[in-house]
Amino acid sequence: MTIPFFDGHNDLLLRLSRRPEARHALWLEDSGEGHLDLARMRAAGFAGGFFAIFVPTPAPGAPQAFAMPDPPYDKPLPPLMDHVAAQPPALAMAGLLHWMERSAPEDFRLCRSASDLRATMAAGKIAALMHLEGAEAIGPDLDALYLWHEMGLRSLGPVWSRPTIFGHGVPMAWPGSPDTGPGLTEKGRDLVRLCDEMGIVIDLSHLNEKGFDDVARISTAPLVATHSNAHAICPSTRNLTDRQLHVIRERGGMVGLNFATFFLNPDGRPARDTGFDPMLRHLDHLLTHLGEDHVGLGSDFDGCTTPAVIGDVTGVPRLFDAMAAHGYDAPLIAKLARDNWLACLDRCLG
Repeated sequence: MTIPFFDGHNDLLLRLSRRPEARHALWLEDSGEGHLDLARMRAAGFAGGFFAIFVPTPAPGAPQAFAMPDPPYDKPLPPLMDHVAAQPPALAMAGLLHWMERSAPEDFRLCRSASDLRATMAAGKIAALMHLEGAEAIGPDLDALYLWHEMGLRSLGPVWSRPTIFGHGVPMAWPGSPDTGPGLTEKGRDLVRLCDEMGIVIDLSHLNEKGFDDVARISTAPLVATHSNAHAICPSTRNLTDRQLHVIRERGGMVGLNFATFFLNPDGRPARDTGFDPMLRHLDHLLTHLGEDHVGLGSDFDGCTTPAVIGDVTGVPRLFDAMAAHGYDAPLIAKLARDNWLACLDRCLG
């Protein structure tokens, strides 16, 4: 079934940034490459989502999250990247997001508030939120955050797994616990406070457990993990424990189901033959521990290996069909598809 949906995470900007000579076709046409483009998003019912700005580690051969080995594994973390290295590519991707809006003004809009999101979708346009996956581009004095906010930034993850001056992420490991290393630094605690003041969502995905707890203690906003799954189903360091899920529920937050096969499969395999069953098992668990008002989608499209039954964005309606066959009724599917994200962003952004 085709249902309008809101997605908690994608890496389309990174893919476009790597093919500047082809960006028009890769964005505006049904290119058949990657997971997302405007034509396929329209066909699938993609109504809006978080568009991530992620700066890969520049060193040749540096480990990244996209290619995962067969389990068990424990990938070494890339080294810390400073703002001098991170800002140019991050700004280029922010420019790409603005270009996407200018290139398709009747179809796509960069939004800055919850009311803007709702109005954009009501007008039949795709609503985008700018997200920083890893805060390296902010810098130690935090002044750049004001500029990023003016550019449209409304969501920020203090880390992407590798350490930053703000905190520590989890290594990519299976099996493993998210309880790895120390929590936020003093600068990280200042960053959380300033994001709260400015109405910028703090994304808990990729943070280790102590960092998660620091955000929960410092921030007064709803707690959000844009693209994370249930540790009880797949014991990856990237997934959330039941205790963390309960904290997110108590704070009126959200968790977006990550489609990455290595975060879905109980055995941690990065296998494309993954079916709907692991996705539904995670959803059942998240619903049990979070309640039906705090669960949504966080696909990680263009940043992961997805199940073959999903493939690209045009496979999301098949997931909704699987939810219905599993026993989820229409109101619950509507909540998981879009309504929960919009209600959470009402609380976060105003």
